[in-house]
Amino acid sequence: QAQLVESGGGLVQAGGSLRLSCAASGRTFSSDYGWGWFRQAPEKEREFVAAITWRTVYADSVKGRFTISRDSAKNTVYLQMNSLKPEDTAVYYCNVAPSIATLRAGIFDSWGQGTQVTVSS
Repeated sequence: QAQLVESGGGLVQAGGSLRLSCAASGRTFSSDYGWGWFRQAPEKEREFVAAITWRTVYADSVKGRFTISRDSAKNTVYLQMNSLKPEDTAVYYCNVAPSIATLRAGIFDSWGQGTQVTVSS
């Protein structure tokens, strides 16, 4: 079973940027698979943020500010986050699935430990 490890989170001021990474180990995912980023703020449900297959899809709340990309050779997906806002504060997770639809549904058997992003005002 693949293990997903997220990294790159931290504390940043509003308007700042961060780049998150998520690396998979234990299994190599071909380009037929898509990757997704999700986040969970305190006392809120986990929500979809962005996904990439042969195309990219973003939640309305991050469109124009976040960019998802992948490096299949490294089995890694990235999330470049610009113009960060305090409401982006959350633990960010990634996951892998064969389709955008599955990624958007966000129903997975397992998750990584996530990486904390905190945006101060």
